[in-house]
Amino acid sequence: MKCITIDDEPLALAQLNAYIEKVPFLELVKGCHTALEAFDVIASNKIDLIFIDINMPDLSGMDFVKSLTNKPLIIFTTAYSEYAIEGFKVDATDYLLKPFSYADFLKAANKALHQYELLNRKDQPAQPQPTQTTDKPADAQVQHNSLFVKADYKMVRLDLNTILYMESQNEYVRIFFENQKPIMTLISMKMLEDQLPLNQFMRVHRSYIVNLTKISAVANNRIIFGKDVYIPIGNQYKDQFNAFLEKHYLGKGDK
Repeated sequence: MKCITIDDEPLALAQLNAYIEKVPFLELVKGCHTALEAFDVIASNKIDLIFIDINMPDLSGMDFVKSLTNKPLIIFTTAYSEYAIEGFKVDATDYLLKPFSYADFLKAANKALHQYELLNRKDQPAQPQPTQTTDKPADAQVQHNSLFVKADYKMVRLDLNTILYMESQNEYVRIFFENQKPIMTLISMKMLEDQLPLNQFMRVHRSYIVNLTKISAVANNRIIFGKDVYIPIGNQYKDQFNAFLEKHYLGKGDK
């Protein structure tokens, strides 16, 4: 979703912009210091979501939103709780009370994403659904040694043989590859783990799933990929991983 931020406080604006950079489905078009500045940005760009402070000089965030003919999704950010009721009167998606944490921000952003997807679904003609032969969820499906995940508003096909490991990051999973940039997908580690072939992938930590065929070395209770990537092995996963090592270790007779 393309979004803009509007806040007359430089530090608050910088923090908001930094939060947006961490969320894969948000694209920051511009950070604006005044509502008047934002008019020009909206006139020349398709904006899906606005994060806006309410109490600002010249033109308040509330008056700015009321003046818009075609409103994007709105999330208000303010230090004054008394504005909350008024904010929802203009159909705001959410309301963040300063100071707010990244977790609070991410919750509001996910709410906006859900609303955005519902609105877009209504505008699109119904598509015939493919016949499902399994009970696997549509968020991640394995077919012919490929993994399909939802990323950047589409189902992306990934070659399992190019994946090194996967790292849980709150509600998202970041997937790392041999020769391409990582991608982020909104899915739980448990759901992803259930879709992967057991002979190739193993969960070795609460936050990590590794491709067993790509491991370079194991040392000091850590899995090594290449020269500088170290993945810790969690206590509850040690027995399973050690069993894998025992099965594939060829030096048992060498003393």
